[in-house]
Amino acid sequence: MNARRVAYEVVRRTFEEGAYADRAFPSVARRLDARDRRQAMRLTFGAVQRVRTVDHAMETLAGRSPGKLQPQLRSALRVSGYEVLFSDGVPARAAVSEGVELARAVAGERTSGLANAVLRRIAEAGGDWVAGLPPALRHSYPDWVMDEWTAMLGQGAAGELAEAQNEPPELCVRVNTLKAEEVDLGVPVRLDPDVPEARVLEAQVDVGASRELSEGLIWPQSRASMLPARLLAPEPGMRVLDLCAAPGGKSGQLAALMENRGELVCVERHPGRAKALRATLELFGASCVRVEVADALEFADGGFDRILLDPPCSGLGVLAGRPDARWRRSLEGAEEVAALQRRMLDHARGLLAPGGRLVYSVCTVRRDECEGAVAGGRQTLPHVDGTDGFYIADATGV
Repeated sequence: MNARRVAYEVVRRTFEEGAYADRAFPSVARRLDARDRRQAMRLTFGAVQRVRTVDHAMETLAGRSPGKLQPQLRSALRVSGYEVLFSDGVPARAAVSEGVELARAVAGERTSGLANAVLRRIAEAGGDWVAGLPPALRHSYPDWVMDEWTAMLGQGAAGELAEAQNEPPELCVRVNTLKAEEVDLGVPVRLDPDVPEARVLEAQVDVGASRELSEGLIWPQSRASMLPARLLAPEPGMRVLDLCAAPGGKSGQLAALMENRGELVCVERHPGRAKALRATLELFGASCVRVEVADALEFADGGFDRILLDPPCSGLGVLAGRPDARWRRSLEGAEEVAALQRRMLDHARGLLAPGGRLVYSVCTVRRDECEGAVAGGRQTLPHVDGTDGFYIADATGV
């Protein structure tokens, strides 16, 4: 497969079979070299993220309702329509030609004329047409998400946030100081004084295939997601609780900050995820950890010096790395998790020892789940801070 065919296959699986794009991509793209893999990932993630804009272009510019097209042709046009409108690396004429060939290959010779007509009309409209669309259509988000961000940040900043999450997220790893003080991945790195264990990679590296990852020396983790453990500030010898622990990146960071001295209890309710969590923490060399399979709201052990609560959330701060997540979220679902977060906060406070500290963290940008849950925290923003959108707050006495 070439890069466009890989993108087509992942887009097809995402929208026709309900697959998660970021999970499907590695297996589909496994035979590509590094350069083609990068191109395929950009086409894949971009086509999934921008599908609302591209579908709108098919319908309004070319008079073709995506829902009435042959599924294979629909997926091919979504990939090629994205490339025509948003890719700077390929001239529009070439993108149209490649798109017609893709449609022919996956949907049959008879579709090539239709594909050519649709893509040419999209190319003729171009970026000026996109720029004139309403914000949710222009940036390709559900209306409710843009409404939430506009109410929280104002229209200009909401647009900047939306655009930032249509770009690739920062490539960052956490050095696991239980095993190494430093690692060399062969590319320049940028440091952050707020999270000394973070290394922002300033060139492309296949972290997933690296020896450092397989040996537990590093873990892919954004700078924003490392801030909660830093605010919690566990000390060696303390009793610490990670109440919603899987997949384990923050748990491993906590164990490292504790220098493997004391007790770190990690709670995960799903047995399969708990098993994977144990394996990850074992890979890190985190020997102070005990994994408990339990619902966070039913976990009754108490007397903890430090508690990290990173509950389920709407995930509106990590949409760059999870391209289809924006299409799986709803306002009703966001309101449900906000209510759950408040119940978890109340429960977690009852598990603290006198003088203990509780830190609340969510990977979202949404007022009701952030300052509406715990006031006075820190909100990171992708378009401002260059990292994921997280909200982190000391919730001890709130």
